[in-house]
Amino acid sequence: MPWSSPIFPEHPILIGAEIYRGSSYGPRHPLRVPRVSTVLDLSRALGWLPRSRYRTSPRALPNALMAWHDPAYIAALQQAETLDAPTDTMLRQHHLGTLSNPLFPEMFRRPATGVGGMMLAAELVQNGGVVHVPGAGTHHGLPDRANGFCYLNDCVLGMLALRHFGARRIAYVDIDAHHCDGVAAAFAGDPDILMVSTHEEGRWPFTGALDDDGGGAAMNLPVPRGFNDSEMRLAREALIVPAVAAFRPDAIVLQCGADAVEEDPLSRMGLSNNAHIGVLRALRHLAPRFILTGGGGYNPWTVGRCWTALWGTLAGRDIPDQLPVAAQAVLAELSWGGGARPAPQPHILTTLRDPRREGIIRPEVVARIEVLRRRIGRQ
Repeated sequence: MPWSSPIFPEHPILIGAEIYRGSSYGPRHPLRVPRVSTVLDLSRALGWLPRSRYRTSPRALPNALMAWHDPAYIAALQQAETLDAPTDTMLRQHHLGTLSNPLFPEMFRRPATGVGGMMLAAELVQNGGVVHVPGAGTHHGLPDRANGFCYLNDCVLGMLALRHFGARRIAYVDIDAHHCDGVAAAFAGDPDILMVSTHEEGRWPFTGALDDDGGGAAMNLPVPRGFNDSEMRLAREALIVPAVAAFRPDAIVLQCGADAVEEDPLSRMGLSNNAHIGVLRALRHLAPRFILTGGGGYNPWTVGRCWTALWGTLAGRDIPDQLPVAAQAVLAELSWGGGARPAPQPHILTTLRDPRREGIIRPEVVARIEVLRRRIGRQ
């Protein structure tokens, strides 16, 4: 039976850090925009983040990172943080100093903070609980190299920490616009891992095909451009929830990348943040341990609004139809940090919830879900 007892603390925990406010991947990178700091500022402006519910993320030590990452890579990442340009080995072997994974002053400390947040979350939920780590969700990182804006894989290391603290069966659900190739590589063929991923087809990293079952551990649902709220609702009710419930996990990690929202510049999906809220609500009571992460998200307004709305949902808060003045001021101060991106629509500056983006449920979406439904219960 799915976990249905009232096991969750009355007040979940949010883990954050100020390093996200003061660091950037550089003025030309999509991650030049603020994200975690916006979540903290909006949540405080709404009165949703009292001190008792907040924890500062520790920074994971190099030895802890070596639970999955290669020691030579961790040493290179630490050294690269001190340099203005990568060595030839850093560039060729570890992909440090590329356009996607540039050198910047906090390039070791920032991702190590994300890992530390996940490890702390695993410890906090060891006896049951709910934690939000918006700075985590770097699901592309590989053992020996940076990959897709991800220098470390805090999802993998967080799941290993959950096992250390007693969780045997872990369900990992990922609704980022991009496939979670690093997590898939880490747990391929593991009978005690269920990975369910929805991601835009034909988009980098070009993995996660419908027939890729990860050695029996994965259900990959590639979706077409314009994937809408109605289609996500079908995926949620017909596939994601039944698959997780049948797996009977001890813990759930939900990666809620906000790049699947319609306004994001790095995907062509058509979701509103109501889709993310719906997946969160549907999953949070299916295991005694629950960790919610961030992930992708490159529109400074929509990513901050999405992850703040998710935190409010976890914390049992009513999301207002219109934000108070202090919260609106947080959104008004954001910018793209350069480039020629369009200004946000007026409602984005005054609300957290998007208008719903319903639409036609396309036959190919129905067919792909049905293919995966036939595998439910085989894990």
